[in-house]
This record gives sequence, C-alpha cells and structure tokens, in this order.
Amino acid sequence: MSDRVRRSNIRGIDVHTRKLRYFLAAADELHFSRAAARVFLTQQGLSRQIKELEEELGVRLFERTTRTVTLTAAGAAFVEVARRIVDDLDVSVADVRRADRALTGRIRLGFCAGAALELTGPILSSFRETYPEVTVDMREFPQTDPSAGLASGVTDIAIIRLPQGTAKIETEPLFVDPVIAAVADSHPLSAQSSATVAELLEWPLTLSGTSDDVYRAFWGLVAARPPGVPGQFVPFSSVTEELALVAAGSAIAITSAAVPTYAPMKGVRYVEVTDWPGSIVALAWHTGERSPAVTRFVDNACRVRDDHVDLVQHIENRRLAKSP
Repeated sequence: MSDRVRRSNIRGIDVHTRKLRYFLAAADELHFSRAAARVFLTQQGLSRQIKELEEELGVRLFERTTRTVTLTAAGAAFVEVARRIVDDLDVSVADVRRADRALTGRIRLGFCAGAALELTGPILSSFRETYPEVTVDMREFPQTDPSAGLASGVTDIAIIRLPQGTAKIETEPLFVDPVIAAVADSHPLSAQSSATVAELLEWPLTLSGTSDDVYRAFWGLVAARPPGVPGQFVPFSSVTEELALVAAGSAIAITSAAVPTYAPMKGVRYVEVTDWPGSIVALAWHTGERSPAVTRFVDNACRVRDDHVDLVQHIENRRLAKSP
C-alpha cells in the first residue's frame, strides 16, 4: 500500500461503508456509467461520492479521461483495503443476525400456496408442542417468488417446490407431489382421464411470472419441447388467478395433484399427466445460516415426515376423482 494511503488510515478517518461499496463498484467496472447502474445511482451521483471519498482520504483514486478510467497506484492499493472492510462487515452483520434469531427464538417461515399440503399441520403442531419457546412467523408468498422469501432474505426457512434455481440454499425433501393438467370443461382434453406431455404441448400453458428459469422450465414443460420451438404461455401470480384463466379457456395449467382438493373451481376439470415427473416439496434455508432454531425445525419436520408414512404415501399417490 502507498505511504499516503497508509497515513490516511492511521489518522482514523471516518469513511462511510456506502462510499466504499461505490468505490469498489467503480474499481471493478472501470466505467462510471456501468458502476452507477450497479449501485443504483446516477453517473453524476457516483462521481460526487467518489470525489468526496478522495477528499476524505487525501488521495486521488482514479485517473479519468474522456475515453478511459484507470486506478491510480493509491486506488489500486485501496481496493484491497476497502474490500476487506466491506467483506468483514458483511460477515459480522450476518453473524449478528444469526445470533439475534437464535437468542430471540424466532424463525421466519415462508411458503407458497399449499405449503407442505397435509403434512403442514402435523409439522407445525409438533414443532410448537416440542419447542414452545420458539415463535414461528409464517408468511405466504405469490407464485412469482418460488423461493418463498429466501432469495430476498426475508425468510430464514421456507417450504418450496423443486426444481428451482434459487442460489445459495440447502434443501431437505419432504415428498414428491404428482402433477396434473387443469383444463376448462369445454376443452377437448376434458373428456380424457389422462394425457401425455405431447398432447399438452399443443395448447397454451399458464406459467408463473417468476424470473427463475429453472422453475419456469419445469412447469412450462420446456424439456419436452423440440429445440427452437417456443411455447405459448399465459402469466399468472396466484393459484386462483391461474384456475380462472383455465376456466375461461385461456390456457391449460400444469399444477399440483392437490389442487382439486385445496382449490376447487367451477368450470375446471383435471387430467392425469402420464409422463412428467412430480414436483419435490422440500424445506430450504440459506447455505451456512442454519441457526439452532432452524435446525430444530428441520429435524422436527423430518421426524414428522418419517412418522407419517401413510400420509406421505397418500400425497405421493394421490388419484383424481372421476369427473361426473
């Protein structure tokens, strides 16, 4: 590190970590417009923040011309310092949050429609009876967030459906939920008791508006489509909206075999899908952030799952009632 930067650190300057993040973005991109977009500032706003940081440090961090942006020797040395400070702060904040969740005995449980189906009640009642000192804050998320709050960090653990592409999570499968097709009463497939994926691909499908490509690919039957042949999809954000679209004849839906039980709707019939895998319902949590309370919740859920073999078999082998 240059002597000038070292002397600035020794003086104990109070530099806001936000400015360090702005500096690192600019150092990574070496392009102020791209860096500004990355940290949600205008280019002028980023330039002002960098100028203030340079004044606080007493060194010039960048050389800028009309065509290029480069780090000065002091700037290059300060990258290492700033990154270490920011990384250490992020780790410390994560540690404090984990400690807070453990000490307060509170976990935030996210779930999407249906949660763990018939296993939901036994899991929650067993946990509350075994660990009455731990509060479970439950929150339902729309179909547009298949991570049930894990991706945004607002939940500690979630009941999710796999496959999905949420990064940095660990999972524990509970059961496999068969998928079925929902069609309008007037749809040609409504007279059938089952259908193949090839038959389903001939029609528009409902598809969640999530940005998770892995999740969309599963429910959009993408792997069964010929290369280069796009599907026709109708977006939705809730199961109720999805079934309303089906009843109106706008599309058919690939959905859980539990939907006829949990969300019956007039004008909709259901057809078994003979050649598409089921969706795995699983518990998921942030990698490396399994607090004592989350660990107890996962262990309890696994015990309930293993104790309720008949219930799990009922879910995994659910059959449709014959349509009148």
